[in-house]
Order: sequence, then C-alpha cells, then structure tokens
Amino acid sequence: MLFRSHWLVASLLTQSLSSVALATGPAPAIPAAVSAAVTDPRRPPEQIRLDAARKPALVVAFAGLKPGDRVEDFMPGNAYFTRLFSDVVGPSGRVYAFIPAEQVANCAPSEIAGIQAIARDPSYANLSVLTDSVANFRAPEKLDLLWTAQNYHDLHDSFMGPADVAKLNKAFYDALKPGGVLLVIDHVASAGVGLRDTETLHRIDPIRMQQEIEAAGFILEAQSDVLRNADDDHQLAVFDPHIRGKTDQVVFRFRRPK
Repeated sequence: MLFRSHWLVASLLTQSLSSVALATGPAPAIPAAVSAAVTDPRRPPEQIRLDAARKPALVVAFAGLKPGDRVEDFMPGNAYFTRLFSDVVGPSGRVYAFIPAEQVANCAPSEIAGIQAIARDPSYANLSVLTDSVANFRAPEKLDLLWTAQNYHDLHDSFMGPADVAKLNKAFYDALKPGGVLLVIDHVASAGVGLRDTETLHRIDPIRMQQEIEAAGFILEAQSDVLRNADDDHQLAVFDPHIRGKTDQVVFRFRRPK
C-alpha cells in the first residue's frame, strides 16, 4: 500500500510538472527581417497559399531567428521554411538543410523536390543541403537554431528505421550552441496515446514528445498556441481531406542551457 501511495504521488507530480512546462508563451512581435522574408517575391505561389494555415511570421518570430544566425532545417520537405530562413539570416548567416537518407530511399521524390530546387538556385547562396542516415545527423558548425516542422513523429515510424530517437535528440543537443533553440512543430494526437498514432495518423502525443526531448538535456522554454485548433478531434489522419491543412499542432521551443 505504501508503494502504491508513493507511485501515485510521483505520477501526480509528473503530471503537474508537465502542465507547468506546457504554459503558453506570449505572441511575439514580428521582426523586420521576418516580415521581409514572408513577402519575398521569390516564394512560389503554392507556398504563399499555405501561409494562412502555417502562420510563418509568427512561428519564425517565436523561434527567435535573426540576421547572422546559423540554422539547420531537419527534414525540410518542400523548403517552405528553409526559404524563409535564408532571407532572415541574410548573407552573414548560414542555413543548412538535412535530408535523412531514409527519407530519400522511402518517400516520393516530390517530398524533397522543393529543397533540391533551391539548392540549385544561386540566389540562395547561404544554403547548404546535407544528406546522410539519420543516425549520422550532424551540423557543420554550432547552431543558433535547429528546426523541424511536422516531422518529429516520423522518427518513430518504420520508414525511418525507426530512428534511435534518444540518440538523435542528443545529437540535436550537441549541434546547438549553449543557449541555442530547438523548435519543434507537430500534429497533435489524443492525450495519453503516446506513440500509438505516429504511423497511422501521423500524430504524436505532445507530452511524449516533450519527455523524449527533455531527456536529452533540453529545457522546454515556451509553447505557442498559434497553430492549435480546438475543432480537430485528433481522430483523422493528417492527410484526410476533412482536416488536411487544419490539424491541431503544437509548437514547442526548447533551449539548450547555457
């Protein structure tokens, strides 16, 4: 009975701490460099049409990216955010885009066509594309920001290995400068389901994601609710036409302690 009592207290304490960690941060002001990136005429029309749902100015401002920074976009997909990063950091900054070899081998070429296109564009001279197995993730230099959007859940899926997530989160930590930021956006699963829906619905329980990342040494500094959608009941796959582009998404800002 004493053991059960201690277990219950520990469980309630864990839930309480998680609740504190998930406190929402204030909406950030939009820096001029971010506003200019969003209005860059080089952006493809099909990406601009996504802005109303993805709210790029708010989430990039929330991450704290600024001119001169070093940033790596992990699993950049169609380069939606990578393009913006290139503009924000400017000629004195550097952008790296990391495409896992597992994604290249197992996903449709269209999923990485966007990043391959801007890698060939001389106007994005501050961008480098890196490809290797997820187990060999690296950064060529210490980063101010490491970013992954709508991809963290994939790390637990069969096409990625699945990845050794604990090892990768430690590599994320090591890639950042002390005080650097890991910004994670992902589709929300029902509370308490853990990893159950990563392969089928492409969703993840935010608490499970938080616990995995904090285990590498990160501190959850803030959460933005800018992409939350209370009308999403978390029961549909993110590609279902009834919810695609309107999923409930969590935005976490983790920091490597100084």
